[in-house]
Amino acid sequence: MQKPETLRQLLYATALVGQTEKLATFIDRGRVECRRGANLTFKYHYTLNLVVQGYAGSVDALMIPILAWIAEQQPELLDRAPHEPFTFESELLDADTADVSIDLELSELVLVKRTGKAEFVPTHVPEPIIADAFPGVCGVSLVQGLLNDGMTIVPA
Repeated sequence: MQKPETLRQLLYATALVGQTEKLATFIDRGRVECRRGANLTFKYHYTLNLVVQGYAGSVDALMIPILAWIAEQQPELLDRAPHEPFTFESELLDADTADVSIDLELSELVLVKRTGKAEFVPTHVPEPIIADAFPGVCGVSLVQGLLNDGMTIVPA
């Protein structure tokens, strides 16, 4: 599965710069969808649980890159009713820090090509490129905007 690593890298480059030890990732309730047929193509379905321990930043600084990532990597989460792309829980440790747990329902399509008698090559299929999910915020790719321009969250 490749999506957890791409989200982890985005968080390391934005909300968790220099704090990689604070993030733990877990895959919960995983399953595989596959049909009998001419190939071994299948689809992973799983819950990605991100746990940020002792987080001292703004929770908004975590949510913004996650929403940007969802827009590119799992865009249907933005469209499903009641428009709640993921869930989270937080334990307030003190006035400045919290443990934050975030759950995302993800899927990944894997095409499997047979290249020999007992040789198979899996290819993880990227999500289709869609129009800007947040028009006017950062251009075509909000993720690239966050990475290229640096992310600053200005408190209201």
